[in-house]
Amino acid sequence: MKREYGLDQVSRNPDSVVTVGIFDGVHRGHQAILRYLRQRSEARGGTSVVVTFDPHPREVVRGEHVPLLTTVSERVDLIGSMGIDHVIVIPFTTQFARLSAEEFVEQILVGKIGLGEIVVGYDHGFGKGRAGDIQLLEQLGRKHGFSVDVIPAQAVDEHVVSSSEIRTLLIDQGDVQLAGEMLGRFYSLEGKVVRGDGRGHQIGFPTANLEVGDDRKVIPAKGVYAVLVYLPGASEKPLAGMMNIGQRPTFNGIDLRIEVHILDFDADLYGSGLRVEFVERLRDERRFSSLEELTKQLSKDEQRCKAALAALF
Repeated sequence: MKREYGLDQVSRNPDSVVTVGIFDGVHRGHQAILRYLRQRSEARGGTSVVVTFDPHPREVVRGEHVPLLTTVSERVDLIGSMGIDHVIVIPFTTQFARLSAEEFVEQILVGKIGLGEIVVGYDHGFGKGRAGDIQLLEQLGRKHGFSVDVIPAQAVDEHVVSSSEIRTLLIDQGDVQLAGEMLGRFYSLEGKVVRGDGRGHQIGFPTANLEVGDDRKVIPAKGVYAVLVYLPGASEKPLAGMMNIGQRPTFNGIDLRIEVHILDFDADLYGSGLRVEFVERLRDERRFSSLEELTKQLSKDEQRCKAALAALF
């Protein structure tokens, strides 16, 4: 797959089949678009092209902090895994945000990239203020000689799949199971192991403290989770883990910590990178009256964690 950041080196190809969007999460709705994009490009003998943006347009236009399901590198990797030929990441600036819908299509899609066909989702909006819609896109297609394909909404358990819905499930509820079904894979975090205060070792549940590099990355709600842990340089076979996200109220903690206890594993991981996939939420975070009570609960959590992960090993 060819990757480009910016439009300076893009070679115009009028046989391209293009889609445009943020694609945060590359969830099942996005995957339906990408599969059809690939099918159409193969049928035409053209090139499948995904145009996406970084940072998120709302950060630039509204000055919002937008939690992300995927970093831009994760997003591009996931798009590539769908068999797409070419991904173009356009830096979203205040100047770029001023382009009208017509200017975006005529100057960028037609003028810079080239296209014979475009594939979009049912709710696609584009251009300044998202003023452009599918009707306008079809009008511009007739004018410039490209066709428009619209992919309908995708649903899981009667929930329409969307990035905003998945963010809500993770942030407000910690519902990693339904979020995972909407994503079509387990939700994941990547980070570096940093030193903690060693309390986990003291109570028999040593943890790796994870520092997530991108502060825009969605962190699921506080609680205890059954997770899969992938170590750097290791095979693709994961290890079973139990993760706590929270402030450790039993120890009067203040800062949010992301800690993972890897089951039946003992090695120094400080400074290493880890990837963690969320399989099931086990319980809420809560305060315990003593270390003994906490330790007993962690033992119960560990058994539930093993049961939740058993089918994956």
